[in-house]
Amino acid sequence: MVKRNRITELFDIEYPIIQGGMVWCSGWRLASAVSNEGGLGLLGAGSMHPEVLREHIQKMKQATTRPWGVNVPLLYPQIEELMGIIVEEGVKIVFTSAGSPAKWTAHLKQHGITVVHVIANSRFARKCEEAGVDAIVAEGFEAGGHNGREETTTMALIPLIRKTTKLPVIAAGGIGSGAQMLAAMALGADGVQIGSLFALSEESSAHEAFKRYALASGEGDTLLQLKQLAPVRLLRNRFFEEVQKAEQGCASVEELKALLGRGRAKKGMFEGDLDEGELEIGQVAALIDDLRPVAAIFASLLADYRSARETLPEL
Repeated sequence: MVKRNRITELFDIEYPIIQGGMVWCSGWRLASAVSNEGGLGLLGAGSMHPEVLREHIQKMKQATTRPWGVNVPLLYPQIEELMGIIVEEGVKIVFTSAGSPAKWTAHLKQHGITVVHVIANSRFARKCEEAGVDAIVAEGFEAGGHNGREETTTMALIPLIRKTTKLPVIAAGGIGSGAQMLAAMALGADGVQIGSLFALSEESSAHEAFKRYALASGEGDTLLQLKQLAPVRLLRNRFFEEVQKAEQGCASVEELKALLGRGRAKKGMFEGDLDEGELEIGQVAALIDDLRPVAAIFASLLADYRSARETLPEL
């Protein structure tokens, strides 16, 4: 139904579907469930202390015999410790983000690790080629969490990246159905990375209150905020309104940092504080209506992909 291509071959997976390595959502239960369904599950190391990452890696080894990987934001303060654990534990696939691909790619590849880097513009696509990564995730403006400053939508970004590089391209941002997956591949992607849909699954480690709040969201209920710091797509809540008011009042970078404080994403997504927490989710949340297990999500994605292919109008 979905032909094998460069992404399925690169990771030795059944379907070119990658689960985004999302902070506070992507623990071993979610990642192993995705891998067991034939996709590629990723642990979200950005919200894990080093020894917590080691624990999740060891549980992944017990939960699945299929390929899986780890997503590592390169701005993580204990990055050396994380990378050391990844090498020690024999992780085979690493997705890097939030930093230069040149920093760690060579080191990881020396240890036989397949490396993928997340980007939001063509300039970094070229840097990825120079750094020797194996594939690229091109993430459009629609995505949840931290986002590109260019605010380029997925529909515009994927052809731009495809034009720039010969590397395998994984589309991300605004993909939550089989039809959207097909559209991304028609634009030149070799596979898709899906975040919000899996963040709102039964196996996601996000708090139930956050999941229910995101499921109840509608069109226009997420916006990019904190653009002077690092743009992040958030659901509307009390904290969102405080940030919006501060930015409209021309708050300084220092004032915004003080307002953000520490642990906002954990407070909102992991602890379920719907008033004071950062609630990171993509625009596609408006299309997601129910909380389902990963197995049901995969069945729906693949059925919708097949239906979309069969019902495309002939031009």
